[in-house]
Amino acid sequence: MMDTQLVLNGFVKRAETYFGHKEIISRTAPNTIHRLTYSDFAKRTRKLASALESLGMTRGTKVGSFAWNQHRHLEAYFAVPCAGAILHMVNIRLSDEHIEYIVNHAKDEILLVDLDLFETIERLLPKLKTVRHIVVMSDDKEIPSSHFEHVYSYEKLLAEAPDDYEFPTDLDENLPAAMCYTSATTGFPKGVVYTHRGLVLHAISLGLIDSFGISERSVTLPVVPMFHVNAWGIPFASVNFGAKIVLPGPNFTSDVLIDLIEQERVTMTAGVPTIWMGVMQELEKNPRDISSLEMIGAGGSASPQSLIRQFKEKFGVPYQTVYGMTETTPVVSVATLTTEMDQWSEDEKLKALSTQGLTTSLIETEIVNENGEVPADGETMGELRIRGPWISSEYYEDERTADAYKDGWLYTGDIAVRTAQGYIKITDRTKDLIKSGGEWISSVDLENALMAHEAILEAAVIAIPHERWQERPLACVVLKEGYGAEVKPQLAEFLAKDFAKWWLPDDYVIVKEIPKTSVGKFLKAKLRDDMKAYELKT
Repeated sequence: MMDTQLVLNGFVKRAETYFGHKEIISRTAPNTIHRLTYSDFAKRTRKLASALESLGMTRGTKVGSFAWNQHRHLEAYFAVPCAGAILHMVNIRLSDEHIEYIVNHAKDEILLVDLDLFETIERLLPKLKTVRHIVVMSDDKEIPSSHFEHVYSYEKLLAEAPDDYEFPTDLDENLPAAMCYTSATTGFPKGVVYTHRGLVLHAISLGLIDSFGISERSVTLPVVPMFHVNAWGIPFASVNFGAKIVLPGPNFTSDVLIDLIEQERVTMTAGVPTIWMGVMQELEKNPRDISSLEMIGAGGSASPQSLIRQFKEKFGVPYQTVYGMTETTPVVSVATLTTEMDQWSEDEKLKALSTQGLTTSLIETEIVNENGEVPADGETMGELRIRGPWISSEYYEDERTADAYKDGWLYTGDIAVRTAQGYIKITDRTKDLIKSGGEWISSVDLENALMAHEAILEAAVIAIPHERWQERPLACVVLKEGYGAEVKPQLAEFLAKDFAKWWLPDDYVIVKEIPKTSVGKFLKAKLRDDMKAYELKT
């Protein structure tokens, strides 16, 4: 067999050669939509690589991006790694302290910054030790005033760059191509480096019909941020397969997403469940045509069965749960239905679709506890561990590597069960499991059930200390508009039909919102702090 290297450069060449006429749609401001072809994209991407090299980018240089989902960010996704450098996608929603930490820890030398986010970087610049140049991404060539000497216009740099630049042809597939940091519920974020080989294999896997099924016929809308774990690999896969890409840009709302889906006939989209809850609420108020959708992918936290059912029954749209982590590039498993489920009832199918699904091809998963690998009985819990060609092997220059990477496996910290059909079902994080009277209670199962109640918008269940039982579950709920405290007495009865009495929360607290991480996951550590004064003693 030929020894060819799996590098991202081939994706750009393929898109330009075969799909040069296909469109990339980019919303860069509330009333600004750019339409460019893959031919335009490839030319601009090479120009960007040339421009960055003129600023001192060489192989191995860390180039940070601080940007929304728009076409310039997509160009950076390829220009930087295809030139042999490393793109560090900085999470724009992190605290100043964490942004400062990860830019310094990664040793970013050049920052690509959206104009409306420049103020944040400007404020932090005195503390950013390695940054030498800032490139401002904007629709015009003007740059904001700054005390920092080396600030450039993205569009001006591209206009001045030569047209004859070519990417190097000697890159090794094991070279680092990109990096992201975890969103960090405790401590500082941890860095994860992705190689060309891992990103290429992951992108190809997203074309599998039992994964995201991305193809040339697809119209993809990555709602998941491009600054978070490669936007789940959708940009890389879309370019490789020649799919039309729709990028939603800054500060989008549910109605903006629905507009894009309707107008551009989007077939595949992905984001966290809270996004789709908002979209569903908007659709219920103002019904629209989203019939083009063939898949909504949802991950980052559990999706309520009621939401999956609503999209299917009201709009005929398949809603599939996806599982992954920053450490896994990220896709590990997808909840699709197998042929043996064709004769199942709709309720049985719904239960399968609300799990984290089947492990994707080339990836291995095991669920283990103190007795070894757990049986596939849907009941026995253990920690999920993963290995495979796009699973990271360490954290970037971080001593916490030893806590998660052992014996060739990534230990996820997620507690799960395996169903008889082999599906992974996450029941909790190790730190969020509730141990009551020596027995484990899954907060995730209770949350999913609560969010099926007509009055509940969001629900999070946490452990509260208990004098007799060690811990007991406390449910914190956000109510939909029009509901009040009269709902509380109904909730225990609502849950009782599906759960043993000792599983039921001892109380239900109505809150205005559930605290969330920068990428929309429930932040239970903060919720536990908020509820510290609440202790169940009886």
